[in-house]
Amino acid sequence: MTEASVESRPAPGRSRGRGVAFAAAYLGWVLDGYETYALVLIGSQLVAELVGPHASPLYFGGLLAVQLVAWAIGGLCAGVLTDYFGRKRVLMYSILVYALFTGLSALASEYWVFLLLRVVTGLGMGAEWGPGSALVSEIWPDRSRGKGIALLQSGFGVGFLLATGAYWTLSATGAGQWRWMLVLGAVPALVALFVRRSVRESELWEQTDARRKEVRARVRRGGELGAEDRALSRFTVAAILADPVLRRRLLGLLVLSAASLIGWWAVSTWIPSFVGQAVSGQGAAKSVTTWIVLGYNFAGVLGWLVFGALADKIGRRWTIWGYFLFSLGAVWLLFAVPYGSLGTLGFFVFVNGFFTLGQMGWMATYPVELFPTHARGTGITLVFNTTRFIAAAGALLSGYLVSAFGGIQVAALAIGSVYVLGVAVTFLVGPETKGQPLR
Repeated sequence: MTEASVESRPAPGRSRGRGVAFAAAYLGWVLDGYETYALVLIGSQLVAELVGPHASPLYFGGLLAVQLVAWAIGGLCAGVLTDYFGRKRVLMYSILVYALFTGLSALASEYWVFLLLRVVTGLGMGAEWGPGSALVSEIWPDRSRGKGIALLQSGFGVGFLLATGAYWTLSATGAGQWRWMLVLGAVPALVALFVRRSVRESELWEQTDARRKEVRARVRRGGELGAEDRALSRFTVAAILADPVLRRRLLGLLVLSAASLIGWWAVSTWIPSFVGQAVSGQGAAKSVTTWIVLGYNFAGVLGWLVFGALADKIGRRWTIWGYFLFSLGAVWLLFAVPYGSLGTLGFFVFVNGFFTLGQMGWMATYPVELFPTHARGTGITLVFNTTRFIAAAGALLSGYLVSAFGGIQVAALAIGSVYVLGVAVTFLVGPETKGQPLR
């Protein structure tokens, strides 16, 4: 296979049901964000109830790590399935799985039961991202794909806002607050019904799938295959690894992904606890913490949207590089620079959210343009999920460092410096893809 991949893209105006398909993927990603941040917000409360009030931070780190591993496994499997069975079908079943098991986890009475249920929840959550991102990228116009994907990705931050709002609203429920948060997480089951009834499959995938079936039929008849047809006939993972261009892109993207995911999961997930410690002892400390965390999540939504606009304006690579650079600075700003007031602390948190959440917009923008349609789902989920195993270790390591050093700052500064990898590698990954058609 050559640098140019094997499929051609239909005219954007012929894509069917673009708005409905986007809405389905967006709602799935919003509710994925809700599930993710709900666990961050209720983690200490549920650990205190299920383990004990003086439980080690490692119990919370363990929840994050297990969810990350399950997310990675579910995502990797779904990436392959979405290339063979379609974007719509995998999207629907993934939403249904994580919705149902989130609701079941609200009934857990022991930590290890909860942990097991979160494994299955994580499998479904991980499976949702790949088909949704592939579907939207294949129906969106080339000239504004960066904005479209950024809008999709911003749904994750909107889910964070919903989780924070729900946490605040349900605070009056007392010790059962964390259970009600999870009950609300069962709502996405309704989205799965919407996907099944309303969303149409990507034309680009349908054309590729038809061609793959034709190639397989030729193989059964003993026909000859050219290089492009052999790529279609291979297992998707093997097709990527066998192509030197795609293999090189995959390795570079994995480095960027490691920087993004380790940086966020091992650092930013501690921000609610960090802010809570900073405002403890002050009047309405819980309310102040909630407002600052809301600001963090709102900043992340803005960061995603600005990322998309810049990616379409100045290009993917310069935008990615800039966000990594400023994410590195934002970590040091928040955890190393003394703040003299709550206003200053809130500003530091806002800046951190804009860049550390916003920089993850590259993960659904750039990779979809570097892999061909017949292996796009596989390629983007390999990038997005393989490094979650490393991020899971980072989450455990950060929990250990918080315990060892008696504070969050040292752990955050040590692990947060991983963003320098993104600064160093961005321009080595692949070509600029701004405005180019998908293949």
